[in-house]
Amino acid sequence: MQAGIIGLPQVGKTTLFRILTKTHVEGKSGAATHVGVAKVPEPRLLELAKLYHPKKVTYASVNYVDLGGMQKERMREALAQLREVDVIAHVIRVFEDPSVPHSEGSIDPLRDATNLDLELMLSDHDQITRRLERVEKDLRKKRDPALETEKATLEKCKAQLEAEKPLRELELTLEEKKSISGFLFLSARPVLYVLNLGDEEADKLDTAVGRHKLGQLGGRPNSAVVAVCGRLEAELAEMEEKEAAELLASYGLQAAKAAGVIHSDIEKGFIRAEVVRWNDLVAAGSIAAAKEKAQVRLEGKEYAVQEGDVILFRHSG
Repeated sequence: MQAGIIGLPQVGKTTLFRILTKTHVEGKSGAATHVGVAKVPEPRLLELAKLYHPKKVTYASVNYVDLGGMQKERMREALAQLREVDVIAHVIRVFEDPSVPHSEGSIDPLRDATNLDLELMLSDHDQITRRLERVEKDLRKKRDPALETEKATLEKCKAQLEAEKPLRELELTLEEKKSISGFLFLSARPVLYVLNLGDEEADKLDTAVGRHKLGQLGGRPNSAVVAVCGRLEAELAEMEEKEAAELLASYGLQAAKAAGVIHSDIEKGFIRAEVVRWNDLVAAGSIAAAKEKAQVRLEGKEYAVQEGDVILFRHSG
């Protein structure tokens, strides 16, 4: 999976990149693009390894791309790079720092989130408009059911954008999704809004969304909000465990556990999947024992993988 880190200049994008990848790059990198890889820590994987004793334990990994400041003069370049990512992490500045001027002149997280979302939507709208012109031209020459479905879907997407709503919030049928699967619409990407707070809010991360009146960013389809103290987190990422614990204690905090992402691809030749909850498997001691307890179930290729699933794929060679 590839995640793109975006945001206005001087909001903490490269700081977040350093935290996630533990890569040493300059914090004030301007328009520079950085690429790094982070392994997803997963303690449950170690528990499963104790059962099967594999020669190698491979953690999931995420590729992070820090796209640099998305100022107007390089917006086209940044948007082109963004088409290559699967998900977006949009860093939004909430912290106050007179020594680091905000590119818009003031701190307004909701304004910044909305404006950058609009840039993504405008890019998609332009792409859809140009494609519709071509499709309509082709349909005037010859009737084509596939093109007619594509045209109807694109018009639905265009209406969504003209209502200033991103495509990630638009519900489409499987047929509609298939008809536009070749397009890399930016506002269709899932987004994580990362609120970058000041150190003084380190012990109040859980209430940041409400306190800064940013509730409307969360609770929407394919989007989520998380609050971090970027500068503090960056310091912690470069410290030994004992030093990090001492620094956290000075803020009245304890160490936080990192969250993981499970990504699964079902290859060609798939027959079925045997699914069991990881804790049931560990408690049973083996797949066979879990089957005896009726804890293993069969699922088809349409099954949506759930957090904590252990899956044995059956396929035809």
